[in-house]
Amino acid sequence: MSKRKQSRKNSRKGRKSGKRIKFMARLIMGFKFTSAIAAVMTVTALFILVHDLLTQCDYFAARQLTIEGMRRLTREQVAEQAGVQDSVNILSTNLSLVRKRLRAHPWIAEAEVRREIPSGLTIRIKEHSALALVDFGRKYLMNTHGEIFKAWEASDPDTLPVIKGLKLSDLTVYRQSESSNFNRDRERTAPFKAVMRVLQLGGKKGSILPNRFVRQIHVDRQIGLTIYAFDQGKTINLGYSDYAGKYRMLANLFSYLKRHRSISDFDRIDLNNLKRVVVNPIKRES
Repeated sequence: MSKRKQSRKNSRKGRKSGKRIKFMARLIMGFKFTSAIAAVMTVTALFILVHDLLTQCDYFAARQLTIEGMRRLTREQVAEQAGVQDSVNILSTNLSLVRKRLRAHPWIAEAEVRREIPSGLTIRIKEHSALALVDFGRKYLMNTHGEIFKAWEASDPDTLPVIKGLKLSDLTVYRQSESSNFNRDRERTAPFKAVMRVLQLGGKKGSILPNRFVRQIHVDRQIGLTIYAFDQGKTINLGYSDYAGKYRMLANLFSYLKRHRSISDFDRIDLNNLKRVVVNPIKRES
């Protein structure tokens, strides 16, 4: 009987000892966990403190705000759109947000923002190059990529060629070309290609018919393009295709008219068919 009682006592002591070990292990684990949390909070607080010190320190205030790339916009307009001032702390400036603000302006195509440690902030923009006005009942500005980038306003250029006869489906809206599902080089319509080709020829140095002299480009989807040019609104029918050859023919015609004193001017030239060119001259009065 005594042996059984002793074995029971030993068993109870072993159980108590095991519980104490488990309790101590849990206590140590809890202490480690608490210490880790305290360490993380201390490091976090330290980082916050350092961040606040750096982002509020006058040493990193922008004493040199550089803005480049303006052609139409002013420095003040760009700075206001970016939401930055000359004294802003460059470390507290959210560069992505500034770039997003800049690109929200209808005249800004691209924007780059860069810090210059310790006290410089550089903004570089690229503005849209307006190529023509597209008239859908309301006028819109088209850039050199053939993209509509803003509605025309009274403060915008008004000496650009006005294009009539295109459809909305012929053109794309800027920003749409940046989506992953859009291909800027997709197949364009024939009327759009014709308009862009004529505008490209008119934009070349020494062009016989510079874009600045073109008042309107009328698109007829069946017979092609008709240009109304110069102050008197002279009509030049170009039709479709071989615009480079037709511009060369136009140069020859202008040279011919200049040499013949009896013909001072013209009111219409038909270049639809280069083998049969029609000119309606205006004779010089005696």
